[in-house]
Formats: sequence, structure tokens, C-alpha cells
Amino acid sequence: MTVANSASISADIAGRYAQALFDLVKDSGGLDTLAKQVDELAVALDESADLRDLTVSPLYDRSQQEAAIGALAQRMGLAPELANTLRLLAKNRRLFTLPQFIAKLRARIADERGEMTADVVSAQELTDAQKSRLAEALASKSGKIVKLNARVDETLIGGMIVKLGSQMIDSSIRSKLASLQNAMKEVG
Repeated sequence: MTVANSASISADIAGRYAQALFDLVKDSGGLDTLAKQVDELAVALDESADLRDLTVSPLYDRSQQEAAIGALAQRMGLAPELANTLRLLAKNRRLFTLPQFIAKLRARIADERGEMTADVVSAQELTDAQKSRLAEALASKSGKIVKLNARVDETLIGGMIVKLGSQMIDSSIRSKLASLQNAMKEVG
């Protein structure tokens, strides 16, 4: 099995669990709570090497994963539907799909709300005013509410790279210098 097939299978598994949880919570009217808690879970996964290890290490058996994820859900105060789904992932040895599960669930919630997420990489930290103007400009272009996922990469020298859906706008000085360098090679 190739890595691409493995990633595709993980995404398919995560997608089924995410869709089931989404449908369950949507019917009960708890999407706002779910969205908030999924964001908190994503932060916990990003910040905790122990949690990441728990999700992928073969050293933990089903019951250990289920107990640990149950304790985490209780400590974080997660809604019963989300907590039960996480326990089910652990019980079925599918906890390794947690990053894809979070991404699929976020995408499903955003789609339901008419939102899109734009990934923005800038050379310097954007001010709140700049983020607001950028979100408004992207919203007018896409016709959806745009949430920004912003980070800083000083190697861009200046400017930014914006990815919205399948479109990417690269106005970084680094890419302009690379284009200029390629043009000079063609001339010389």
C-alpha cells in the first residue's frame, strides 16, 4: 500500500465518523458548541506531544486509548456526542485519524455555515485591521464568510501568500525575486 492510499483511507475513515457526528449534532442544534470544542481539541492536539503519541503509538491498546481519551474529554468538558465519538475512534483503533477527523468536521461545519477558511502566510504579523480588510476582500470575492488562518514566515521577506479554496495568490517578495532570477537566466 502506498502512502497516498494510506492517507486516502484515513481521510475516508475520518470523513465517515465526522459526518455521523455532524448529522447527530446538527439535528440537536449544537453546531456552535461542536465548532468551539473541535477548535479546542485541535489546539490540544497541536500542543500536546503526549496526545499525538497516544493517537498513533501501537504501544497503547484499545482500552488504554479509550480510557485516556475519555479522561481527556471529561477534563476538557466535551459534549457527550463528541466525547462518545472520540471513545468510539479509540475503541475501533481509529484514533490515528484524529487530525483528518478534526479537519473533516471543521470543513463540514464551515460548509453548513457558509464559511471558508483562507490560509494566509505573511512576512510580518498582520494587524487586526489588516486581517479584517483581507477577510472582507476575500468574502466579497468568494461570496462566503471567510475566516483567516494566519501565520508568519519571515523568509517571505515581504508580502503574503493567500490560499482560498483551490486558488492561491502569492504576492511575496521571495516569489517575485525568484521570478526575476528565472527571467534573468533566460536572457543570459
